[in-house]
Amino acid sequence: MSDNAPSPATEADALPAGTPPVPAKDRPRIAITYCTQCNWLLRAGWMAQELLSTFRDAIGEVALIPGSGGAFAITCGDALIWERTRDGGFPDIKALKQRVRDRIEPGRDLGHVDRASRDGASRDPASRQGPTP
Repeated sequence: MSDNAPSPATEADALPAGTPPVPAKDRPRIAITYCTQCNWLLRAGWMAQELLSTFRDAIGEVALIPGSGGAFAITCGDALIWERTRDGGFPDIKALKQRVRDRIEPGRDLGHVDRASRDGASRDPASRQGPTP
C-alpha cells in the first residue's frame, strides 16, 4: 500500500456532516440460534452476512448462537423475527430482510428486495394483508 493511498472509509465518513455516529451498543442486536446437530451453521452464517451487508449502519451486531433439537430462530432484541417450526421452514432472504427492516427501519426502501414478484404479490405470507372487515 502506498503512502498516498486514501485511508479506508469509516462509519463516520458515510454520515452527513454534524451527525454523530450511533454507537453499536445503542443499535439493535440480531441473534440467530441454529442447531449444531443439524449442521445449520453455514446457513446461519450466510444469513448473518446478508443482514450485516444490508443493514451495516442500522444494526449493532449479529450473534450466532449454537443450539440443538432442530432450533433455528432469528430475534431482534426481544422480538422473534423468524422461527423455523412456527414459520414453516427457513426464511427466504428477501422475507427475512423485509421482516428485519420492518422492525428496525420501517421507512427504509430495500430496492430490488422490495419489488413485488411477477404476479404482484409478496411471497412472505406474514406481510400479506387480507381484506379489511
